[in-house]
Amino acid sequence: MPPALKALVAQILGWLAAIALARAGLLPATGLWPLVAAQAVAAAGAATALRSARWWLPIHLAFSPLAFVAHGIGLAPGWYLAAFLVLVAFYWTSFRTQVPLYLTNRATVAAVAALLPAQPLRLLDAGSGTGALVRPLARLRPDCRFHGIEAAPAPYWLSRVLSRGYANVVLERGDFFTPSWADYDVVYAFLSPVPMARVWRKANREMRPGSLFVSNSFAVPDVTPEHVVAAGDRRATRLFLYRLGTPSK
Repeated sequence: MPPALKALVAQILGWLAAIALARAGLLPATGLWPLVAAQAVAAAGAATALRSARWWLPIHLAFSPLAFVAHGIGLAPGWYLAAFLVLVAFYWTSFRTQVPLYLTNRATVAAVAALLPAQPLRLLDAGSGTGALVRPLARLRPDCRFHGIEAAPAPYWLSRVLSRGYANVVLERGDFFTPSWADYDVVYAFLSPVPMARVWRKANREMRPGSLFVSNSFAVPDVTPEHVVAAGDRRATRLFLYRLGTPSK
């Protein structure tokens, strides 16, 4: 089931469950908030049962309460449109790809920098977001070339603004599956579990033997990484390293 359809089904099931609880007398009879709260919890539970990505759960928990608050304060319809456009600008096709906007933190940047060999190289950030990886790496390694590809328009344009003056950074808006990865010595990705099998197939088809694929937090299914590096940050980030052209289990 497509993620957007799962979300719709979860919301509908949440309302059906909340109404059933109310009719059974299991919710307080005064006010709408108990009904709204029950719907939010039931929708999140339905999303879990439908195996939606974890980042959908806070959306389901917050959707009906926020809609109820917005209705109560008489929010003008234009604000709903504005909020929708902002979400689209930042998350673009996340509902389809199930890849939300993740930002690489400083500790992870330092861990990636430590992995890079001393000689000049070319690195691709597949899904570069706001450029949180390529900018600090460009400062640390002016001898290297860093290429970021991002589909969502708002993070892409923000990365362009923030990366002005970096001669060794190239940023492109588009689908990172489209161009070849053959020219890169390192490909870095911070995506989600959903596309990892497809990403690995592309890496195997196009990356040169000896080049390195680095996945932040999400391992390639059924493939043993060459190394796993802990970034040492609060969220216990792990980098899964895959050397192309070496046997894998």
